[in-house]
Amino acid sequence: MSKLKPRERDAIVQALRAGVVPKLGLRHIQVGRVREIEELVKDMDRISDGGSAIRFIIGEYGSGKTFFMNLIRLVALEKGLVVMFADLAPDRRIHATGGQARGLYAEMARNLSTRTKPDGGALASVVERFVSQAHRDAEERDLPTGSVIRERLGHFEELTGGFEFAEVIRRYWEGHETGDDELKSAALRWLRGEFATRTDARKALGVRTIIDDASVYDHLKLMSAFVCEAGYKGLLVGLDEMVNLYKLTSSQARNANYEQILRILNDVLQGSAENLGFLMGGTPEFLMNTRRGLYSYEALQSRLAENTFARDGLVDLSGPVVRLASLTPEDLFVLLANVRRIMQDEAAALPDVALEAFMAHCSDRIGEAYFRTPRNTVTAFVNLLSVLEQNPGVEWSDLIEKIEVSEDLGEDMTEVDESTGAQDPGDDDLISFKL
Repeated sequence: MSKLKPRERDAIVQALRAGVVPKLGLRHIQVGRVREIEELVKDMDRISDGGSAIRFIIGEYGSGKTFFMNLIRLVALEKGLVVMFADLAPDRRIHATGGQARGLYAEMARNLSTRTKPDGGALASVVERFVSQAHRDAEERDLPTGSVIRERLGHFEELTGGFEFAEVIRRYWEGHETGDDELKSAALRWLRGEFATRTDARKALGVRTIIDDASVYDHLKLMSAFVCEAGYKGLLVGLDEMVNLYKLTSSQARNANYEQILRILNDVLQGSAENLGFLMGGTPEFLMNTRRGLYSYEALQSRLAENTFARDGLVDLSGPVVRLASLTPEDLFVLLANVRRIMQDEAAALPDVALEAFMAHCSDRIGEAYFRTPRNTVTAFVNLLSVLEQNPGVEWSDLIEKIEVSEDLGEDMTEVDESTGAQDPGDDDLISFKL
């Protein structure tokens, strides 16, 4: 394992203390889930080879869905893919009519990352890379750069929204050549889905369309084709907190979003999408609830049904749904040992018996939840190490019984009003699914 950098250490400690997933240094704390990771690595290879993939990452609150998705995100970056990740929210959905879908695309575009810019904001670099490659190609062939750009983007015009997409890239090149930073900025704003009206886009760029609610998926397919033209292997789209679709009060709004998911799923399963992958993270309720979840949409239920032979300890990870297995007590012990190694010098580190005592205390307080949904357990352990670090002379044995740890109940399963985005108390059906 590579040496831990101070920046990674600080990011890991701060994130774990807050109960969120660190964006840096995940390899230093990852435990378990070996088979799931192997399957997702195969998906990344399939995308790189021109194929497509879709996975629904399903797990309880606090079980490590976001951690797992971020780990796969790093794998994708290492394999030369571009990634676009975002969380769904009341104002960010896959399908909408009031700008929420465009808001989701804009968030993903702002978070667009590459291996050299893993923290987001890489869209400008991707466009610059494409333009630079086109310029070098033009010089080698003794052709105008604009002609080469038109040639390389010519097939885009056969795709939905492709003509305008290619025109915006050409306009970026014009701004690059003439030193017009305003024109370049306008092109990037269009590519990020930040133009709210067609009138503004026409004035700034001379194009008649924008990325709107109805065209988000089409533009994800265009973006996957474009990043390949820029020299990358493909595009991975990650959507977390899918449970926000489950919370929508309007069945019409939920079904419209599920229909869009069905469209994506069909494209992937039928081989219509190229160099494109999707990760969607959600809870078991989001998947299996027959009133509000994906299983409430019959076509999705039939496509996402689990292999009936994968029972009695047998596992099949080849389907679209990946259920994250719970960590075992042994896995959690290794995780705590990793956190100990990150936070403490080897000479002054807690002994293994302290980790065992801590786990026993957590087990007494919240039962098996301490290792099945370990978020709060890890946060309590980080807090313990922090107190010991800042109070030399204090013995860990004096603190164990004073540790407060509670079961991770996740978010309240409150409904979200489709028109306003406001949250309303859920009905009895929703309350019964609160963990």
